[in-house]
Amino acid sequence: MSPRTFARRFQQETGTTPYRWILRQRVLLAQRLLEGTDETVDAVAGRTGFGNAAALRHHFVRAVGTTPHAYRRAFRGPEAA
Repeated sequence: MSPRTFARRFQQETGTTPYRWILRQRVLLAQRLLEGTDETVDAVAGRTGFGNAAALRHHFVRAVGTTPHAYRRAFRGPEAA
């Protein structure tokens, strides 16, 4: 299957592009890690494939509407800050 055919069929099945699907999955994993671990934002970025905190922050804000740090504070309380 060619990459173009794959991308077209993927979008037909999922309603999104492969790139956007991967980004969303990475953000969802980041959310779980921010809620359930004490790892730094840099560590979460590395584990989720974003590479660095700046890239994670950029995509996280676009998808969730808040920064990773603010998200963690909201879902884990002030002791997580």
